[in-house]
Amino acid sequence: MTRFRSHRRPWQWPGKQKIAFSIGMAFEAFDFQSQYRTRDTPGKVNPLSLSYAEYGAKVGGWRLLELFDEFGIKSHISTNGLAAQRHPEFLSTAVKEGHEVVGHGWVNDRMFSSDNPEAERKDIKDTTEAIEKATGAPPMGWASPGASPTSNTFGLLCETGYGWCGDDASDDIPFVEKVGNKSLVILPQTNAQHNDMQIFLGPKNPPSIIWEGFKQSFDLLYREGGEGHPGWTEIILHCHIGGRPILNDTIRQCLDYVRSHDQVWCTTRNEIAKWATVMDGRQEQPAQRAG
Repeated sequence: MTRFRSHRRPWQWPGKQKIAFSIGMAFEAFDFQSQYRTRDTPGKVNPLSLSYAEYGAKVGGWRLLELFDEFGIKSHISTNGLAAQRHPEFLSTAVKEGHEVVGHGWVNDRMFSSDNPEAERKDIKDTTEAIEKATGAPPMGWASPGASPTSNTFGLLCETGYGWCGDDASDDIPFVEKVGNKSLVILPQTNAQHNDMQIFLGPKNPPSIIWEGFKQSFDLLYREGGEGHPGWTEIILHCHIGGRPILNDTIRQCLDYVRSHDQVWCTTRNEIAKWATVMDGRQEQPAQRAG
């Protein structure tokens, strides 16, 4: 049944592909504790929890790069400024291999409130500078730590020169939002149900939950794309979570499934954001002609 599709925003991908697929890593550092805790110690250093996060730089991130290389897939890497400062070799190597780096706050266990824009502005600035120092270029996109933007985030990102932001969960496809006199591409979180921290580590589900959820999402979006309403799906893997051996075969299963389908745009967030500006221009053009 497609009779209600006319209420959805018209969209197409390059080459009229049925679906867009991307994959991302999170390369994170923490002040006090990571997402894995045998005991919760808010505001106090948790040595074991921090050591869990270090796995990403020592082993996990490199394992994921090897896996993606096997499939010829490029990822985006949401990176904390402190992680970039501590481990520039990982990022510089990834960038040389064609992967993208995304701003992700200075540390992942620090959030901001809307009533302190100066602190958030400094955090964005420091993170951007650390990533640029490690990779040779500033990131094009931003995703707030813990998916926790404030009411100031979009404006601060535009002020700093960012082109897109992933702090949204309202759609299956990107859109362009006006922020003052500037435009910011919004890339919705199509990955929320395929995020190793949210559906595997946090709720203590078996690895198969990632494959099951991804296949169901992919199948529906692929079918809708064949009916003229293409969407976008994504997997998010934290280097210190998804880079562990327990999830390797599950992620491989997902990538094999993507590869078994035709008319799939395997791409990156930066390329999706660039395409969104093309589509935004196409959507505005008829109104300009009518005027």
